[in-house]
Amino acid sequence: MKQLLITLTLLCSIVVTGYAQIPVGRTVMEYEVEYEGTTLKMNGAGVRSMLFIELYSGGLYLQEKSSDPIAIAYDDETMAIRIKITSKLIKRETMLSAIEEGFVKATSGKTGPLKDRIAKIREYYAKPIKKGDLLELVYIKDKGVVCYMNSKELGVVEGQDFKFALFKIWLGEDPASENLKEGMLGDY
Repeated sequence: MKQLLITLTLLCSIVVTGYAQIPVGRTVMEYEVEYEGTTLKMNGAGVRSMLFIELYSGGLYLQEKSSDPIAIAYDDETMAIRIKITSKLIKRETMLSAIEEGFVKATSGKTGPLKDRIAKIREYYAKPIKKGDLLELVYIKDKGVVCYMNSKELGVVEGQDFKFALFKIWLGEDPASENLKEGMLGDY
């Protein structure tokens, strides 16, 4: 029965929107996205929750499927992490604090070389974050991490070392959520 409901939801999404969307937790995410002429497909997606509360859904978008988290983080190819806020509990400060904590974990506490670039993330996401918002962290080869909020470009953070640490927040050895990591790696 559950499979039938998922199938019907997917079919309705395709008919209504004209392109495929995939249910992820309490929201839907696009199966395919495009950034600066590069088409990315969902590698996997999952939900970040605390106790029984769903906080956000996240999707990893790559050019080619992969289940190797460190190879993905090191890869110098265009890719994206998209985060759809699904809870009123997530506010700007809680999200930014979690990202900053994630950088500490991803770098084993060695955030010094990234300090100014981490501050740019805080600057770019200065406006309130609320339920329903879409945050996009898109690594564009030879450009850097382009930050978006609800499809509006906010700015760019340069450096493949920054991208590596950023993607390790969700894909590293000590991720924000083990379930979300597994989902992003295709186990959804």
